[in-house]
Amino acid sequence: MIHPVDASGDVMRLRAPAKINLRLRILARETTGYHQLETIFCAIDLADALELRPADRGIDLVVEGAELGPPEGNLVHRAARAFFDVAGIEPAVAIRLEKRIPAGAGLGGGSSDAAAALVGLNRLFGDPLDSDTIRRLGADLGSDVPFFLCGSPLALAWGRGERLYALPGLPQAPALVVVPPFGISTAEAYAALADRRAAAHSTPQPVVLSPDSVGGWTGIAEISGNDFEAPTFERYPGLREARNALLDAGAIVAHLSGSGSALFGVFPDVEARDAAVALLRDRAPELRTIPTKTL
Repeated sequence: MIHPVDASGDVMRLRAPAKINLRLRILARETTGYHQLETIFCAIDLADALELRPADRGIDLVVEGAELGPPEGNLVHRAARAFFDVAGIEPAVAIRLEKRIPAGAGLGGGSSDAAAALVGLNRLFGDPLDSDTIRRLGADLGSDVPFFLCGSPLALAWGRGERLYALPGLPQAPALVVVPPFGISTAEAYAALADRRAAAHSTPQPVVLSPDSVGGWTGIAEISGNDFEAPTFERYPGLREARNALLDAGAIVAHLSGSGSALFGVFPDVEARDAAVALLRDRAPELRTIPTKTL
């Protein structure tokens, strides 16, 4: 799924696509503090862009399009450090990251950037690491990174997201990403879900998904959902109203992505997606809409 789009000369350019969660269930909490999950990842055409080129020394990361704090804390920088450490190569690369995926919105932009950095660095420096090592490095960096390294735009995932079953992609469909003017931290989302479950004395039960259940958009619609929606919509009712607008416009599937704050809708045709844009412009003009498509 992530591969160089241009490798001319000493410059490596890659696209790092966003993801949506067609299904997301949060299961038991481990003694480590992490939660088990069950999800269906789907890549979309909205993507960041990375450019890598050899440098004299060090890791020089420049981010354009968003303010993400010190470069050393960025997942791309962390991925580069991990790559050079394991490969036994002295760090010497300049990286330019162009952010197009909204940050902190549940779309996996940082994880996809990290995956693209690992793939690009490995190619740029002569493939010193095998694919298993690259995947292990990705899993150490974050729960969503293994999906972007699995080679497919669609996958079932369990555990913390590192146990993957790659699937053939669904038929490409128009999609719309809806971004509110605020973010939701993952810790905040998990705390709200835990409080809601404690009040209801409910315990989530795992459901075994078969690959046959995700063979088409009709099947996806029947099993889609996101456990974070109930507490999130309770706190941010405008997000529920926006999700309902996507469904009113004809979305096959419309949900929160990840722990939010972005929503997405998948549509049967471009006309329905455009109708959703118009409806949201009327009902919730403060929301940003990004037309795209599934991969």
